[in-house]
Amino acid sequence: MRVLDEKTKNHISFVGFIVPEFAEAYKMDKSEGYHYLKNYGGMNYINNHWEALHMENPRNVIREIFELCQKNGGWMR
Repeated sequence: MRVLDEKTKNHISFVGFIVPEFAEAYKMDKSEGYHYLKNYGGMNYINNHWEALHMENPRNVIREIFELCQKNGGWMR
């Protein structure tokens, strides 16, 4: 059995927190929110910048990610 290091645990924790929060903020179910983020670059952004993002206010992070997704062709709900 592989043991995860602390950084990996924190990364997983942040993604597990921010994706449902994003979905709720934009009235999506969790699956729809995840697919929206994946399709419009949000998941890449989260995974590449999670260390900085987890230090910010979650509301600001959610808005920032949504704006990024819109720039990448995402739609407004």
